[in-house]
Amino acid sequence: MSKAIELKSAVVAEIAEKLEKAASVIVVDYKGLTVEQVTDLRSQMREAGVDYKVYKNTLVRRAASQIEGEAFANFNDELLVGPNAIAFGYEDAVAPARVLKAFMDKNPNKITLKMGVVEGEFYDEAKIVSLASIPSREELIAKLLGSLKAPMSNFVYLLDAVAKKQDEEATEA
Repeated sequence: MSKAIELKSAVVAEIAEKLEKAASVIVVDYKGLTVEQVTDLRSQMREAGVDYKVYKNTLVRRAASQIEGEAFANFNDELLVGPNAIAFGYEDAVAPARVLKAFMDKNPNKITLKMGVVEGEFYDEAKIVSLASIPSREELIAKLLGSLKAPMSNFVYLLDAVAKKQDEEATEA
């Protein structure tokens, strides 16, 4: 095999491994971004634990065709065209969508969400945007703890009010 084919095969294998390992994969069209904006987006992705890469579409299509299941079948000639970048989320499946949506809100009309796969299910742009609105794991845990704490706190305040009332009645008598 020639050196070029070996290099491309290695890249295809790398992409296929990332596609299989990732909890979420989101494809974006980034053609309206400046270098500063790309640098800013990459740093936000890194902070969120998201891998953000640009690969050739043909190599991504080949890697996607190696993955079992129907989710990556849409990574085809129709949808995977033009300048694309891919965000791979490994720990938090919602993190790439959340970072990209926040970036889109700050920089309107600069990038376009194309498609994605989240935990084995294909997502179009609308589903990715709705996914981005899901609160983070930490926020959900905080809300749950607050919900669990509220009834207990109310009960303690009630007992305290009853005790104070009884003390007042005892001092009056």
